Amino acid sequence: MTLFDAAPTTAYIAPSAPPKRQRKPILHLFFGDLVASVLTVTTGFLLLLMIPALNWAVLDAIWATDDPSTCRDGGACWAFIAAKFRFIIFGVYPPEEQWRPLLVIGLILAMILASLSPRLWGQRLIAAWIASIAVMLALMWGGVFGLTPVPTSSWGGLPVTLLLALLSLGLGFPFAVFLALGRRSILPIPRLLSLMTIELVRGLPLVGLLFVASILLPLLLPAGWSIDKLGRTLAALTVFAAAYLAEVIRGGLQGVPAGQIEAANALGIPAWKAIWHIVLPQALQKVIPPLTNTAIVMVKNTSLVLIVGVFDMLSASRVAATDPVWPAPYVESYLFVASIYFLICFGISNYSRWLEARVQSRSYR
Repeated sequence: MTLFDAAPTTAYIAPSAPPKRQRKPILHLFFGDLVASVLTVTTGFLLLLMIPALNWAVLDAIWATDDPSTCRDGGACWAFIAAKFRFIIFGVYPPEEQWRPLLVIGLILAMILASLSPRLWGQRLIAAWIASIAVMLALMWGGVFGLTPVPTSSWGGLPVTLLLALLSLGLGFPFAVFLALGRRSILPIPRLLSLMTIELVRGLPLVGLLFVASILLPLLLPAGWSIDKLGRTLAALTVFAAAYLAEVIRGGLQGVPAGQIEAANALGIPAWKAIWHIVLPQALQKVIPPLTNTAIVMVKNTSLVLIVGVFDMLSASRVAATDPVWPAPYVESYLFVASIYFLICFGISNYSRWLEARVQSRSYR
């Protein structure tokens, strides 16, 4: 009998247990190698340097006082934030009518929470957003339902920041889609116009666009036409957002295989339906992180509107810090506003990571 004539082995071999995961000691996580050790020592040194700042912000801080002069000798004067809270949040909006911008903030938060789940996305949600924006503007403006009219020059604070960010992104997104599609078009005129628009806007700083919209736009309008300062600022932010969103969307469109359009054409699907129902959903799923980055940038860019006289949250905090009654609590005012911006941007970032993980998990099913 040769080796090749041997009977096959039929013995059952039981599966062995997986090797136990070895848990490394906690010190190994911080001092495992040279890089980890350097980072640990550097971080510890930075934390030691921050101890005086911690004492200033917490231990020696003045949280409440009836005498503003007491803030001259202590640490951080958080009592100033408590005294100027309504002014920073609502600006110069009439105090007796500040329930209206407060309701606007509540509506914005409610609509954002209702829009988080992709299951609710669709035409009904878009219609709900349009109706909500109309209600918000009616509340801020007044003049309807017995509300006292309040001009846009009296708007300010957090509602202006949120409305500028939402409206610039919401109005700029459709224009961005058309610009992205136009730049990828095979027709020379739409491609050239889209290219010139995108590159011109992206080649200018936002500050320049704000000045152009604030100074030159009224001169370009027909006689008898006028747009208030807030409307001109919104126009500049919308154009800026559209140009940057267009490049992000164009990157997503390039990631969609050309066979998707070819298959749609073979099935007799109209071009606009193929783009709307097949290409765009795939393209947007591929560019969730850069879209989030653009949204965060636009939220922070709303702080630049103070240079054209729009009274946003940063402008309100800057004016509040000049109150001669208080001993110039300059840092506390800006730290408070920075914390609000951080919470907004941090929430957008976390939602983006959740949405991206959800899209990836569905794509692997």
